[in-house]
Amino acid sequence: MVQDLWNDAEARQMVDLYAATHGEDVALRVYTSRLIGRDPGLVLHGGGNTSVKTTARDLCGDQLEVLAVKGSGWDLAFLEPPGLPLVEIAPLRRLLELDAMTDEQMVNEVRRRMLDATAPNPSVETLLHAALPHKFVDHTHADAVLVLTNQPDGAERIRAALGDRVAILPWIMPGFPLSKAVAAAYAENPKIEGIVLLHHGIFTFGDDARTSYTRMIELVDATERHASEHIRGATMTTVAVPDAPVTDADDPLDAALPVAVVRGAIARPREGGGVSRLIASVRSAPDLRAFSLHPDCARLIEQGPLTPDHVIRTKGRYLFLDAATARDPAACRARVAEYAEQYAQYFAAHKDRVAMPPKMLDPHPRVVVVAGLGLIAFGATMSAADIAGDIAEHTLRAKARAAAIGTYTALSPGELFDMEYWSLEQAKLGKKAGPELAGQVALVTGAAGAIGFGVCESLCAAGAAVVLADIGSTLDQVRDKLLARHRGAVLLPLRMDVTDAGSVRRGFAELVRTFGGVDTVVANAGIAHVSTLRDMKLDDFHRVLDVNLVGTMLVLREAARVFEAQGTGGSVVVQASKNVFAPGAAFGAYSASKAGQHQLGKIAALELAPLGVRVNMINADAVFGDQVESGLWREVGPERMKSRGLDPAGLRAYYRDRSLLGIEVTPKDVGESVVFLASDRSRVTTGVTLTVDGGVAAAFPR
Repeated sequence: MVQDLWNDAEARQMVDLYAATHGEDVALRVYTSRLIGRDPGLVLHGGGNTSVKTTARDLCGDQLEVLAVKGSGWDLAFLEPPGLPLVEIAPLRRLLELDAMTDEQMVNEVRRRMLDATAPNPSVETLLHAALPHKFVDHTHADAVLVLTNQPDGAERIRAALGDRVAILPWIMPGFPLSKAVAAAYAENPKIEGIVLLHHGIFTFGDDARTSYTRMIELVDATERHASEHIRGATMTTVAVPDAPVTDADDPLDAALPVAVVRGAIARPREGGGVSRLIASVRSAPDLRAFSLHPDCARLIEQGPLTPDHVIRTKGRYLFLDAATARDPAACRARVAEYAEQYAQYFAAHKDRVAMPPKMLDPHPRVVVVAGLGLIAFGATMSAADIAGDIAEHTLRAKARAAAIGTYTALSPGELFDMEYWSLEQAKLGKKAGPELAGQVALVTGAAGAIGFGVCESLCAAGAAVVLADIGSTLDQVRDKLLARHRGAVLLPLRMDVTDAGSVRRGFAELVRTFGGVDTVVANAGIAHVSTLRDMKLDDFHRVLDVNLVGTMLVLREAARVFEAQGTGGSVVVQASKNVFAPGAAFGAYSASKAGQHQLGKIAALELAPLGVRVNMINADAVFGDQVESGLWREVGPERMKSRGLDPAGLRAYYRDRSLLGIEVTPKDVGESVVFLASDRSRVTTGVTLTVDGGVAAAFPR
């Protein structure tokens, strides 16, 4: 249930923090905006908007009446004063005297009245906020309100729940027409405390921050109580389901593979070659799985979203798959193709509704509901996938309640099209091209080592979601260091012992459940041991082979299963060594294991080629760590320094100077090579051995 979170002490703290610079009105506006944004039952991920009418001085010192309104791109939960651009209010109210105005004209007129031209675009509902005379105005897309409005008799249900405290308007596209309608509704009855917009949400208002906020909580709470009182029996989310969506407890990867199958089916060819992939966000809470198993699930998810604002994130329809289809790549692709064809028909049927000729968006689904599993949401980034997932979670739960009190009824496909292809909504998505590996998931074993860190850092910079696999106790520190250097990087620390078949299989299962699959696998885990053959202990020899050779085989084996399920190709990079072609004395275990690892890479190139997976090897040499200590040099360095009479700096200089190019090889150099082999730039390259050693003639591949 929605709760009143107002706290006098917290409100005073916000005033103390911001009032001196931005004024008490803005400080309290920030405070109650955050209270609203904190409750996902009210708004989700940038949804809703708030405003306050206050005063500000311009450069000439003149005091102006202004509207501080939420700016586009800001999330109420994290609102700061810069997220409330100031707009002169008198010109806005004059605009409301017009009979008509295009969306583009409205945006231009609003921006012309901003006090700071560099501030974010004010909300598309700025004129609506200006139309109401109250000092504070709040707007949410409360789930409870939508449960009642999205019914054939939605207006009657809202009236029964809220009485005469609110005015009720039908669905009207946001912008100038809605602003005019809200102004008229308030003029007709100035005693109202709020306005409900069917299929959209609710506005409340007041002459102080607490009144407007409290009215929002009270009205939403009343709709929640009304809905609860009218639920008929169990809802679609209360059916008993098994504790976990696992078909075989001994094979967690087998249980997770349907997610990879679906992710692969949604991927699409990119113009000019390559594959455009999406990241998955999997939601398997018991109530969502119960919904997915209900006989009415497929029918209900065909209905449109709770509010048209969601269509740009999730599309109007979700795709339903039974469990068998989600395990069959060919059948799954057929169902996705059917969805895409139906979307193309929807586009063709409604494209003339918008003034400018629209370009069809990606026709593939963004939310897939799988019987027994729950839902899978997709996005070009992890953030986009999570946003779609959060919206879909709330949608399924709200639809279950709506169906239990009546008949869930969405807007018509044409009305949804108006929002999906509305120029102002499209502008929110942005047109900037993503980084090179956007949408890719990369697994790096040995991620806590020097080379592993360099590889992970380069993959992060290229936009991949990176799984940091290692057994090291420093794995979390490595993650934190990467996040400090690459703000917003998507990382999954994964405890994986490459010598343990069960650990490797569980690790792949976890990455599939977390991101939907894997596109680049870097077999980088490795250890070294210094000993002549005469003095070699068998346990030491086995230990090196287990990590470097057996570990690579186990990783390749599980990766092949995921690649096969996805059917979208991919890349494997085997981190071998200069020692493959130029072994060193007293380095037999390492050199032999790396030679075997290199050979496994060649075999994998032969076997995975039919899946479109490229497998290439990197032979690096003399890579010292800077950000993270090199385990190999910790093992080998003391003996090498002793034999050559060098200190640590001298050892690095020795290996630098012995290369043909006379340069030091860094972890970043190896990482950049991995990015190249993972990218579409190398899409015609497989089975190659790339030297990253500054030039060691004895190690030339031949």
